[in-house]
Formats: sequence, structure tokens, C-alpha cells
Amino acid sequence: MATLRDRKQLRRRLRMWSRDPNMVVYGLLLVGAIVFPPLASFATGTNTLTSLVADAGVWVLLAIGLNVVVGFAGLLDLGYAAFFAIGAYTYALLASTQLGSSPIHTQVHLPFWLLLFVAMFVAAAAGAMLGAPTLRLRGDYLAIVTLGFGEIVPRIFRNDPGHFTGGINAVGNIDQPTLPICLDGPWSRGDDFAVMTGFNNCSFSITDPTAYYVLMVLLIIACVILVSNLQVSRLGRAWAAVREDEVAAAAMGVNTRNIKLLAFSIGAAFSGFGGAYYGAKLSLVSPDNFDFTVSITVLVMVVLGGMGNIAGVIVGALAVYFLEFKFLTDLPRNTRSIVDAVGLGPLLDPSNPVTGWPGIEDFVGRLNFLVLGLILVVMMLLRPQGILPSRVRAQELKQEGAQDESVFDQRAGQT
Repeated sequence: MATLRDRKQLRRRLRMWSRDPNMVVYGLLLVGAIVFPPLASFATGTNTLTSLVADAGVWVLLAIGLNVVVGFAGLLDLGYAAFFAIGAYTYALLASTQLGSSPIHTQVHLPFWLLLFVAMFVAAAAGAMLGAPTLRLRGDYLAIVTLGFGEIVPRIFRNDPGHFTGGINAVGNIDQPTLPICLDGPWSRGDDFAVMTGFNNCSFSITDPTAYYVLMVLLIIACVILVSNLQVSRLGRAWAAVREDEVAAAAMGVNTRNIKLLAFSIGAAFSGFGGAYYGAKLSLVSPDNFDFTVSITVLVMVVLGGMGNIAGVIVGALAVYFLEFKFLTDLPRNTRSIVDAVGLGPLLDPSNPVTGWPGIEDFVGRLNFLVLGLILVVMMLLRPQGILPSRVRAQELKQEGAQDESVFDQRAGQT
């Protein structure tokens, strides 16, 4: 009897989930994450696509963190790349030989699993220190302050005060994560299933991104569960109140300053989390990887996916990443292949220096950002609420559209 009741409850829950777009997206993403590595390896014969998706996971973590600040609390942060840099450099300095050439002359090699949380807390502390004196500002003024912070931090790492960060030479030879026990199989170094022990046998490898891919999937799942619980908690409701009307929230007893400070700190913590992973996987941390375009790209991911909706932000992050780093990167080469296939290659070849024609491949490469901008503009015109918006955001835009139409009708009637 109990088994029959459990089955009915399971069916009811599955029907409820099937009607929820977010749960459908989560299910599709989970299935895709499981089947993607073997399918990509079988189709291409390499692990290049698996490594690409593992890198995309870093941007997913960044988008989830920025969604806490922009989507949940309604704060515009244009310096989010600074926390990403802080997390990456925290791991790089504490898991490499870099500090051996610094004034302290002592190398530090702490384990990756500890430094994940160290980088997270350091970035969260940086977010708190930035937010404490600046969260009295609102709107554009807060955005300008965060923009300045985002420009200052990479330049500090570039200028290398005290000879700690390596400056423009970056930090290299960063330690790889290790495990005391792991499972070997066809996807890794061997063809047979075997249980491996020892840190030498269970060390992550840059040339084999499967372990990094699995780790990133687990990190994203943990972060989604954490942020989803935060969204429906008392803190999440306070963020929503501050986002809708800060004055009304303060009048109802919400400590708006502390609530916004928590949003900044938690959002920065996710960025530091992703920065530590990024430094470990790339094994190189350079100040050139944390410029202003990183902050803008993450913000575009959040807005395009749907502010305030975790599933939409994940979809937006993946869409923008593969659009910018895969489709547009391969567009010049693919365009050249198409031109050669139709027989126009000799006509568009840059053999004549008098004309100044750079060649079709170089010409299309110069238009990458133009194509990206056009795609984003068209997307925002056709679907301003994002790919998968939250219900609140979709309702707000619907009401704004209805109000605009009513005002237009009233003006037309007056004339």
C-alpha cells in the first residue's frame, strides 16, 4: 500500500516538474552533461570539446554569482572581474613557486581542495570591503564605483607591487589538483577499468580535461542547489524586497545595508570559487585575463539568459560563451572554407597589396564584435526579458508594455 502511494506521489511530482520550464532545463542540462564527453570524444576523436565545455563552466559559475547581485538584489556591478582575478591569484600564489621569488622567499603549495574555499572567502572578504563604504550609493553611482574597482585590481596585479604577483610575466607552473583515490577507464589514461591510489596516479592533467569536466559539473550542481535555497529563504525574500523598492523595504524593517552587503559578498564568493578552478585548469594566471570585457560578458550572460532565474542564467552563459568563443572564433576559418568551396578563393585572396584587401579570413575576423553586437541587439529587441526569465521579471515587462500602450493610446486620443 505504501509502495503504491509512493508511486502516485512520484508520478504527481514528475508531472509537476514537467510543467515547470526550469526543471525541464535542469533535466536536459544534466542529461547533456552526462552524455556529452563520450559523444564529443567519439565524434571528434579528441577531448577538445570536453575542455571547451569545462571552460564554459567557469563562466556559468560567474554568471550564477553575478545573478545574485544583479538579478536577486538589483545592484549593478560592473567590476565583477576583479573578484574573479582575486580568486585566481589567491590559488596561483598559494599553489606554485611564485612566492619563492618574492620578498618572503618561501614557496607555498597548499592543496587545491583547501584553496577552493580559501579563494572563495578571500573574494567574499574583498566584496565586503568594497561594499561596506559604497553601498550607500545607488544606481549609476554604484555602477561607476564598481567599474573603478574592476579596473584597479587587475592593474595592481599587473604592476606587481612588492614583486609578489609576477606582473606581466604572470604566474605559471601552478599545481594541479590531486586525489588520494580515483577510477581509471577508457576515458582516461588506460583502456581498462581500475581503481588507482596515490596522488601521483590521481593527479589532474591539463592534457586530459575529463577530470576537470566532472569537477566543474559537480561544482555547478552544488552552486545551483545553494543559490536556489538562498532564493527562497528569508535572505532571498529580503533581496527581492530591496530590488523592488528599497525605501519600502527599509520601512518594513529590512536592514538594506547588510542585505546588499551580503549580496555583494556572496556574489564575489562565487567569482573567487570560479577563479581558483580557472587558475588550476589553465595552470597560468595573467592580469590580461581579467579586463573590463570579462565583467561585461558576464553581465550580458545574466541579462540574455534572464535576470533572477538561475536556469535562464545558465542557459544564457552557455549560449554567449559558445557564441563568442566557439562560433565567432571559428567564423573566419569557416568563411574561408566556404569561399574556397564555391570557387571564389582566388578572387578574394589578399595577393594584391595595392588594394589593401586583407583577405576574407582577416576581414571576417575584424567583424567578430560587430556580429556579436548585432546578435545581442536582435535578441533584446525580440525577447527583452531574456531566454528563460523569472516569472516576476516576465510579469514586470508585461505590465510595462501594457502601460506604455495605454499611454500611447491616451496621447493618440488627445490629438
